[in-house]
Amino acid sequence: MTEVKQILTLDDIKLLVDNFYGRVREDQLLAPIFNERIQDRWPQHLEKMYTFWQTVLLGEHTYYGSPFPPHAQLPVSHEHFQQWLELFNATVNDLFTGEKAEEAKWRANKMAEMFELKINHYRKQGFKNLL
Repeated sequence: MTEVKQILTLDDIKLLVDNFYGRVREDQLLAPIFNERIQDRWPQHLEKMYTFWQTVLLGEHTYYGSPFPPHAQLPVSHEHFQQWLELFNATVNDLFTGEKAEEAKWRANKMAEMFELKINHYRKQGFKNLL
């Protein structure tokens, strides 16, 4: 088992992201959605996730983009968001401790909540005015 430590560096972010998406890629509920959408572009996706979390947790602005639009039309429900959060929180808890670990879980929860609300809103609107 890996030593539990704080999230302080880009290497810590990479450890978090790699372990989390390793779990996602094996999850019965989430793997089909992620693998269908990402296909053979996993290295690019992981790289983007490194920069996203590096920006969010370490304050090192390396992510440029809008995280919601690529998720807007995914075939997901509340169950998918709950499973995503369960895997994310378990990954953080297994690998990390401290303030940034707690912040990562809080931010992931808020992101899942917001994405779920926005996806449901756009579905009701027929995906009009998505961007």
